[in-house]
Amino acid sequence: MAAPPERRCWEREQARLKAGVVEQDTEEWQKDPNFTGLERVGGVDLSYIKGDDTSACASLVVLSYPALQVLYEDCRMVAVTAPYVAGFLAFREVPFLVEAVQRLQQEEPKLRPQVLLVDGNGLLHHRGFGVACHLGVLTDLPCIGVAKNLLQVDGLARDELHREQIRSLQRSGDTFPLTGTSGRVLGMGACWVLDLSFLNAQVLRSYNNSSKPLYISVGHRVSLDTAVRLVRSCCRYRVPEPIRQADIRSREYIRKQLCAPLEVRPARPESKKEAELEDESDA
Repeated sequence: MAAPPERRCWEREQARLKAGVVEQDTEEWQKDPNFTGLERVGGVDLSYIKGDDTSACASLVVLSYPALQVLYEDCRMVAVTAPYVAGFLAFREVPFLVEAVQRLQQEEPKLRPQVLLVDGNGLLHHRGFGVACHLGVLTDLPCIGVAKNLLQVDGLARDELHREQIRSLQRSGDTFPLTGTSGRVLGMGACWVLDLSFLNAQVLRSYNNSSKPLYISVGHRVSLDTAVRLVRSCCRYRVPEPIRQADIRSREYIRKQLCAPLEVRPARPESKKEAELEDESDA
């Protein structure tokens, strides 16, 4: 069966934009062990009203670093018109996030984030170009993908091996590798510091006594080493604070706009089946 017209168009656009992805650190603060020079970290999120896949709140927050205090927030109700197609979530959501970044640049340029944390995947994607890559290339900001569920690509699966890797995590910041059946390493083990050039995903246990890892991947203009260290430093709860605050504020904005305590849900992740596995209780 032929692919829908928008899918063929999106595949071409993804391939074009993917050529612009930079998988290395480009900023001086990224190269410092203590991130000296990093002062502002952004987080983005889209939340939907339950039962309505067309009305959403796009949220951008900017937090101070390392204090992680909210300096700026932008929440806007948006009308989502692009259809949901697995693997092409960016075409449905990223335009609204780009607009939020542009508004910030116009209204408060001094608060422009030096890096964005995105609720979704980057290079860990069916075609190596997830939401974090897409947003990063369009805004030219360093971006990091942070997903709560494993996207099952290149043979990666929630099988017994994966569960054993999760059980092996003992301390905050412990990691384990993701390796596809193609032989390509999608994640990093203890020796990843020796060579980062071929790595593009990381599993990070963000705090003690958690059985649910985060899946961190490069989005744009950041190395995986830096991405992992930064996400770790931004975690007060399971989800890093910039993403957590964007989610909290988008949900609250919808409640206030509709004058009712309506349940809202994030548009996640790259497949509807994955969405069913989201843990809505994450802090």
